[in-house]
Amino acid sequence: MRAAVLHETGQDKLEVLDDIEAVGFGPGKVRIRVRATGLCHSDISAMSGVLPQPAPFVPGHEGAGEIIDVGDGVTGLSPGDRVLLCWLPACGTCPSCKRGQSQLCLAGFMNAGVPNFKRPGGDVFGFAGTGTFAEEVVVDAGCAVPIPDDVPYDIAALIGCGVTTGLGAAINTAKVEAGSSVAVIGCGGVGISAVQGARLQGAAQIVAVDPVESRREAALRFGATEAVAPDALADAKQRITGGEGFDYVFEVVGKSATARTAYETTRRGGTLCVVGAGALDDFLQLNMFELFFDEKRILPSMYGGGDVQRSYERAIALWRAGRIDLASLITHRVPLAGINEALDQMRTGAALRTCIEI
Repeated sequence: MRAAVLHETGQDKLEVLDDIEAVGFGPGKVRIRVRATGLCHSDISAMSGVLPQPAPFVPGHEGAGEIIDVGDGVTGLSPGDRVLLCWLPACGTCPSCKRGQSQLCLAGFMNAGVPNFKRPGGDVFGFAGTGTFAEEVVVDAGCAVPIPDDVPYDIAALIGCGVTTGLGAAINTAKVEAGSSVAVIGCGGVGISAVQGARLQGAAQIVAVDPVESRREAALRFGATEAVAPDALADAKQRITGGEGFDYVFEVVGKSATARTAYETTRRGGTLCVVGAGALDDFLQLNMFELFFDEKRILPSMYGGGDVQRSYERAIALWRAGRIDLASLITHRVPLAGINEALDQMRTGAALRTCIEI
């Protein structure tokens, strides 16, 4: 079968090969024919080494498709079922799951170190234990979440990561209050979803911040009340909040520099929500006096900060009701053979989300 492979960490191009085999099928596993997958910035971060991931590997973790086979002991799933892939399935038994924080379950991360594929040259891993830039994947049954027939594969793929992450940051983690002021720094697919989440929560002002003009224009269509370039954020803070700072600021870039800007843009007693996935060696500096004196809440948000199964259901319900726009998040479409074009679209900021149709 075909899959897009990164041979070595640090390479900026993928090679589409046709000698890949999905491996590991057996008890407790399912084999999925991938139909659509989104390109998330985390895939690029794994390629560059910002996020740890063994190589060679098949990127992609935001996918949807249909089950073609189920292993022994799998219940509730059958061949032909339409599913989205959950790259962070909850085990249900660890301390995090028992506390109701299933987004912090580490069981799914154990799969990242086990090869999902092989080719004549040796083993190939799947990013985050999945690897959806492939025609087929074999994953734990818990990674396959059934979706209703009226949800298209491309929409389901987005819900599998970017939409859940952005919406959940605003709704679950920050719990944005009605009438509040919000700034969102970084307006790709996840940032735009955070904008939509803040709008759903009733925020009065939502300022979208991004260096790419097309993304700023898009943010306005999705519910931002204003969109500015990064160098205009200080002026927006002064005009909108009288210099005090925003009630909620979402950092959706994953860099210490933007996190520091986000902290300084948050009012005293306000909330900084860190959504972007950054590097192990990129340190955010805060002095102990400001940390104490300003009483700003710093809330990291992992995968939307809540039960992902509930978050999926909520996103589908909101999409059906027309309360959130998911179709317009997909600004570009390419076949698997055009995956490197999709990477360029992400790196330049031309795309909110590119759907790879497999």
